[in-house]
Amino acid sequence: MGLFGGKKDNGGATATATAELPAVEGWQAGTWTIDATHSEVSFTVRHMAVSKVRGRFGEVSGEIVTSDDLGTSSVTAEIDVTSVTTFNEARDGHLKTGDFFEIETHPKATFRSTGIRHDGDDYVIDGELTLKGVTRPVTLVTEVSGLGPDAYGGTRVGFSAKGSINRREFGLSFDARLDNGGLVVADKVDLQLDVEAVLSA
Repeated sequence: MGLFGGKKDNGGATATATAELPAVEGWQAGTWTIDATHSEVSFTVRHMAVSKVRGRFGEVSGEIVTSDDLGTSSVTAEIDVTSVTTFNEARDGHLKTGDFFEIETHPKATFRSTGIRHDGDDYVIDGELTLKGVTRPVTLVTEVSGLGPDAYGGTRVGFSAKGSINRREFGLSFDARLDNGGLVVADKVDLQLDVEAVLSA
């Protein structure tokens, strides 16, 4: 199941996104506020070509505006880059410098969707990520992980999304090399978003 529950019709062809919206039980159009306490933006990058370092941003906010017309739905989010953690104090301090995020000048990153499309069994969110003052396109393959009532009389939706960026395109230009010429920190960064949002009254 992808974002909004897309699936194949009986003929094997991909059904239209709008027609598939009701496939998510309890689906509602409206404005959903991201619940920062239950949401996470994380990343993975290869280190010295032999292992991976994982990190996350502890603060994220934003909203999802859904409608019966999938094409007019949208996502906006703001990430507090100063909240980055890889659970290593020295490494986190380095990430906050000009080699990477330069948080004193660029404490926030933002994402704004530009479109939502159906790609096979998946829904894909196209958007623009602004990081360290640089805006570049980014694509997120997305699926709904759940939708329904919460314990407080409201309605919640959860979704997961994956994508990747080239850190150098955003000015994260740290370039330490191994003796064989390989990168200490790879250029490709994999992104993982797990977001929970609450439907506004």
